[in-house]
Amino acid sequence: MDKILQAKWDRLSRTYDLMAWGDERRFGAAKRMLFSKMTGRCLMLAAGTGNDFRYFPPGLTVTAIDISPGMIERAQRKASAYEGDLDVRLMDAQALEFADESFDTVVTVCTFCSVPDAIRGLRELYRCLKFDGRLLMFEHVRSRIGPIAILQDLMTPLSRLVGPEMNRDTVSNVLRAGFELIREVNVYFDVVKTIEARRPKLGT
Repeated sequence: MDKILQAKWDRLSRTYDLMAWGDERRFGAAKRMLFSKMTGRCLMLAAGTGNDFRYFPPGLTVTAIDISPGMIERAQRKASAYEGDLDVRLMDAQALEFADESFDTVVTVCTFCSVPDAIRGLRELYRCLKFDGRLLMFEHVRSRIGPIAILQDLMTPLSRLVGPEMNRDTVSNVLRAGFELIREVNVYFDVVKTIEARRPKLGT
């Protein structure tokens, strides 16, 4: 497990809810709509303090993981309010402790701007998803609009120190990891978007 990354998110866990307050008000509806597509046994990657549990449909079996003990401690308090089976565990997204084809759905929220090796993490999700399993992502990504993208590139060295990288090409990374893209929807310009993908069926 990456101890440096773990320590960074432990520090941020103390103020995370305060920092995320504005985004929750702005993007909550988009998350709820995306997560309404969750089915079967589900995995949430990088659960943070558990703010997004409120957007899960009731009655699911969900495993939520995070690399930070500080985040996990806070997320476990919120997990008890979920109307379903929600288990919160300490785990590294780049080395998932699950068998192949364990899940029907995987969800992420602003995760692959922070996983050090995005392709490795996405390939772990691919491995753990069943064939035709769904990947539902709410992510901020590098813009395809030149001036905005350049600004994100300039901001990333600073943003990396306190949290995420601003200029990840997450849609391309999803494809490079072997997924088939189902849908890509802009939520805020083309910087925040939902991404729906699937692990292809055998023989396709």
